[in-house]
Amino acid sequence: MGELDGERIRQLIGMINDSLHRLNELGNLCEKDFLSDFRNTESAKYLLIKATEAAIDICNHIVAKKGGRAPKDYADCFAILKELGVIGDNLTERLARMARFRNLIVHLYWEVNDEKVFEIIKRNLTDLEEFQQVIASYVTQESS
Repeated sequence: MGELDGERIRQLIGMINDSLHRLNELGNLCEKDFLSDFRNTESAKYLLIKATEAAIDICNHIVAKKGGRAPKDYADCFAILKELGVIGDNLTERLARMARFRNLIVHLYWEVNDEKVFEIIKRNLTDLEEFQQVIASYVTQESS
């Protein structure tokens, strides 16, 4: 077990913040406008990947430094954070779903429904916002 790299975690939180800001801009469009321009849908997919991967990187860092078991996959990493007492049940499941959706975008991109992407932007970005808050609090607590 080792110390958390607070600077690295702050950088990753910044990447999540940047992606969420841009996703929220896309979410301000009406669904018809969002879906009518491939630049919106493709940008949103990339930004969801970027934000989710930054959360996964934070997760893997904490798990490695705090002696958690090796994750079976990206979604399982969040379950390990729950086992370590970093995040709660509800957030764990929501982040696991986000990780699975990230896998769908990356590996089965032809199956991704653009309406679902818009729905996630409208309804699920708060999951990543909550994750940032929990992690920032956790890092502050660990460093004191």
